[in-house]
Amino acid sequence: MKMERICSECRDGAEFEIPFAMAFQPIVDVQTGRAFAYEALVRGVDGASAYEILSSVNETNRYAFDQACRVKAIETAMKAGLMQSDAKLSINFLPNAVYSPLACIQLTLATARRASLPIDRLIFEFTENEQMGSPEHVSSIIDTYKQIGFTVAVDDFGAGHSGLDMFARFHPDEIKLDMELIRGIDQDHRRQAIVRAIVRMCKELETLVIAEGIENAQEASALRELGVRYHQGYWYARPQLGVLPSIHPQAFL
Repeated sequence: MKMERICSECRDGAEFEIPFAMAFQPIVDVQTGRAFAYEALVRGVDGASAYEILSSVNETNRYAFDQACRVKAIETAMKAGLMQSDAKLSINFLPNAVYSPLACIQLTLATARRASLPIDRLIFEFTENEQMGSPEHVSSIIDTYKQIGFTVAVDDFGAGHSGLDMFARFHPDEIKLDMELIRGIDQDHRRQAIVRAIVRMCKELETLVIAEGIENAQEASALRELGVRYHQGYWYARPQLGVLPSIHPQAFL
């Protein structure tokens, strides 16, 4: 009975009472110089950091927050002109907020239909650092999302303790390398060796690799040489509230 009630709420939607907005940052395809996707990032309505919103999320409102983020991300990105490009929209989600994968995705699907956003333009990211329930449940979410037509990505890859085991278990379409692996990689041969091995492994597994947290030309150049095609970070564009930012021209000089 409890699961039936929860899943009914998933279909009908729920309200998160704390106002928030969405900022966007491009994930850049360095081969084309264009945005491959835009990641939606939670911010306060006045541009305040995500921490001020996330610190208010708890067990009682986690589901409502997760649902509200999906709707806000889609509606804001479409208003900002997402369909004027071929870029995808990347949305972070909370596996612990998804009680029934198929039921809890209905509001997202309805929002995408209403906005005329093709579902194959949606990427859902979850972080390796988030405390999860059963791995079987997370695997069920990923399998359901992929069957629907979404892309699924593991964020902060390499930051958590489960890393490769989780990668083997969940079969994501994409991984996003944690910024701690990226910081100063142009000067760190050990990190270069690790990223080179990850790129080689992901090529064999047909998994796309994204490097995030890139802050300068040296890091960007080193990652290109290591075979990482998709980049994200301040070097390319800072997140902007309610806007799909342009990529900095100097990024490709």
